[in-house]
Amino acid sequence: MTLLITAAAAVAATLVWYSSPRARAMKVSTLMYMYWGASLMWLVDAAAEYLSDGADYFVPSGADMVNDAFLGASAVVLGLIVWAVYLLIKDPSGIVKSIIAEKNSK
Repeated sequence: MTLLITAAAAVAATLVWYSSPRARAMKVSTLMYMYWGASLMWLVDAAAEYLSDGADYFVPSGADMVNDAFLGASAVVLGLIVWAVYLLIKDPSGIVKSIIAEKNSK
């Protein structure tokens, strides 16, 4: 589930980045790379687990699926939080800089 959720987020971020010049200006590529990196990490984890468990890997328990779904959703949300902090630091539109300048001029 973690692989499926992060891969879906990676594909969605890639489509947004590819289709919108404004998304490129807002550094969606950073978010896209984080999600593709997480997908690659869980792909390697799935391959290693399949090598150790064999065919039993494809019959997870319900609790394992819920835990994996929660972990995948948490990774997507954490990626969004990191991206938001990155946007606040980089400030590609100059919004934070203008707010600070406005407060300092008062």
